[in-house]
Amino acid sequence: MGDSQERPVTAAGSAVGTVTLVGGGPGDVDLLTVAAVSALRTADVVLYDRLAPHDDLRRLAPGAELVDVGKRPGHHTRSQSEIEAEIVARARAGQHVVRLKGGDPYVFGRGAEEAATCRAAGIPVRVVPGITSAVAVPAAAGIPVTFRELSRMFTVVSGHAPLSAEELEHLAGLGRTGGTIVVLMGVLNLGQITQGLVAHGLPVETQVGIVERGCTPQQRTTLATLGTVLEVAARAQVRSPAVIVVGAVVSLAHDPSSPEAPR
Repeated sequence: MGDSQERPVTAAGSAVGTVTLVGGGPGDVDLLTVAAVSALRTADVVLYDRLAPHDDLRRLAPGAELVDVGKRPGHHTRSQSEIEAEIVARARAGQHVVRLKGGDPYVFGRGAEEAATCRAAGIPVRVVPGITSAVAVPAAAGIPVTFRELSRMFTVVSGHAPLSAEELEHLAGLGRTGGTIVVLMGVLNLGQITQGLVAHGLPVETQVGIVERGCTPQQRTTLATLGTVLEVAARAQVRSPAVIVVGAVVSLAHDPSSPEAPR
């Protein structure tokens, strides 16, 4: 990383710190990369999200101040601009700032925005990729996002906001050609998404898997079809965080921790 003489300096002449954007993976602390563990070990402060593996942070980052900046549905402890301002301020004070995010920081994690803010402020920033939940969580439930003769492509979409008609039409077309659809943050808009896919031509028999709290001891998988998923999910009281998978690959699901829901 270089010594203090090689780092940018503030107007007062003090060395600027560094920022490491770390992907924490899908939830299991054992799925942190070696680079992620190394960054946490040398951190002065860790700003972490609720979906990042934070239960063991005191051991992983023994010399760091731990700051919870996680966003929950309907409740944000800090706005995105406030988080970015704190990252910059901490780095300008000479600290090694680790921004710990769930999954991969560049997959719906706003990591690219935070990196751009740091670079604009003249702060060195490094990105440590993480295992994205879009692939890891379905895999933990036995669902491969691709499988020979079933699916040779997959797409990942954010379900945080309702999808447009154009987006739903595109996804339905992908599904009709055998592609797998993976939806992150989609529980609140499950009805709009699944009914929209049917309205744009995806058969009601298309299989759907919802994996809650993937890669944790509380993991649970609910299986249904586009035609039954709303009823099945309501009966199972499905809650976020969850990954929704739509496509033929759901037929391969095998999650010993979860009884299979009626289809």
